[in-house]
Amino acid sequence: MKTLSPTLWPFALLSIGLITGLGYTVQQHEFGELLLWFIPLFGLYAWSLWKEWNEKEVLFFFGVGVIMRLVLIGTMPGLSDDIYRFVWDGRLWLQGHNPFDHLPAYYLKEGLSIPGITPELYAQLNSPEYYTIYPPIAQLTFALSVWLFPHSLYGSAIVLRSFLILCEIGSFLLIWQLLKHFQLPKQRGLIYVLNPLIIIEITGNLHYEGAMVFFLLLAFWWLVRSKWAVSGLALALSVASKLLPLMFFPFLIRRLSWRRSYWYFPFIGLTLLALFFPLLNGQFIENFSTSLDLYFRKFEFNGSLYYLLRWIGFQIVGYNLITKFGPALALIVMLGILWVAYKEKEPNWAKLPERMLFAISLYLLCTTTIHPWYTSLPIVLCLFTRFRYPVAWSGLIMLTYINYSYPEYYENLWIVALEYVMVGGWALWEVQVWGLEPAK
Repeated sequence: MKTLSPTLWPFALLSIGLITGLGYTVQQHEFGELLLWFIPLFGLYAWSLWKEWNEKEVLFFFGVGVIMRLVLIGTMPGLSDDIYRFVWDGRLWLQGHNPFDHLPAYYLKEGLSIPGITPELYAQLNSPEYYTIYPPIAQLTFALSVWLFPHSLYGSAIVLRSFLILCEIGSFLLIWQLLKHFQLPKQRGLIYVLNPLIIIEITGNLHYEGAMVFFLLLAFWWLVRSKWAVSGLALALSVASKLLPLMFFPFLIRRLSWRRSYWYFPFIGLTLLALFFPLLNGQFIENFSTSLDLYFRKFEFNGSLYYLLRWIGFQIVGYNLITKFGPALALIVMLGILWVAYKEKEPNWAKLPERMLFAISLYLLCTTTIHPWYTSLPIVLCLFTRFRYPVAWSGLIMLTYINYSYPEYYENLWIVALEYVMVGGWALWEVQVWGLEPAK
């Protein structure tokens, strides 16, 4: 009978202790403390990927991954302040107000008396000058959390975290089944299950990439089993959690066949329409579009290719050309994905994760803003391929929290350069070694 290695129990205790310390004690501006907890945690994670484990030991690690999330159930987000906008939106819903209708300041300037919509909560919002951007699945859970705890930020945080933990556990089960289906080593699941960035950003800081990943994996699982209708429903739920999975649609057309695509994508569209219906009005379309436009034309954080273009723009015209570069780079992403989908030879389900990894990597290469939790998709997709640069990226991108450690916010471009030189070098090396074929 296969037994557990005696090193696993110290690994489990150390990992659980470190994630607990990171989740409960570190605030966004405390970069030194963040590194103190994160570096040894990432070292243990790397060790777990490097060693060879039997199936019983892999299951043990999956259990450790669940516990590492459960111990964070009672913490407030330390590295993100998005929770305040979540609760703001939820409180508006419960009082019959669509949070997409107005900017947050409107409710205070107009003197509207809405329970829980207070100057104190408004002062905690990180982007009060922008319309909310969170899609239906997120909005539904915001409203649920406030309904259960109408006066407690802490209670709302626990409800939202419970939802995301359930999504994560669902993702674990799907990863296991998908690896089994494609006859890939179960140990690859540890890339996602034990990843410190995934744990702290999704469970700890309540980022909805966790819901998006779960529903995307669920859609993939139903696709490989030829369950077309339920896969379409799951894919719509993924898009309704975060819009990013829309970029993967071109890779599905030839895999589904044109005949099946004629009803599959309209079915997804109708499902999304039903999910978005409670939000829909003239104000929603205008304001949500405005927020998306501003995202590509104004927001900038930890960019790669865009930062190089920004520097060139300054040399030529003397000011930031983000209003031109942002939309242009988005167009490049769209055309690049369409081109690869069109030129793909012998598309099959085994190759799909690699094509999806290409798409999200191209998007992140070209976007103006890359927060640490944006790497969630590359991390989960890479475990179905031979590429591992997202693993390195998940460690290096945490260095960008140094930007919040200064007396006033300041983006340290030396850290950005270090991050992309190392991740880009690793990715280029892997492309040269592995090429673009599915994992075997």
